[in-house]
Amino acid sequence: MPIYMIERNFADQLELSAESVRAVGEVNDREQVSWLMSFLSADRRKSYCLYEADSAEAIIRAARAAGLPADVVVEVSSRVLPDGSLTEVV
Repeated sequence: MPIYMIERNFADQLELSAESVRAVGEVNDREQVSWLMSFLSADRRKSYCLYEADSAEAIIRAARAAGLPADVVVEVSSRVLPDGSLTEVV
């Protein structure tokens, strides 16, 4: 299944609770997308999330349903490791 990087920009600092994470998980399940992990900027107003999904459209639908921004959605096809090796993302 393809992997996507999603850039999210928030007007205010992102505050996560167990309830909000659970709610996002329920929306993702309905839209058949899988949240792998997220990285937060130091000011907590931007996140970069890795997802597995059939399409970028599925991620955008899930984001809208969860009330989250999805400012940039990019399919990731390869990764570069610190030793310089390039591998395909499977």
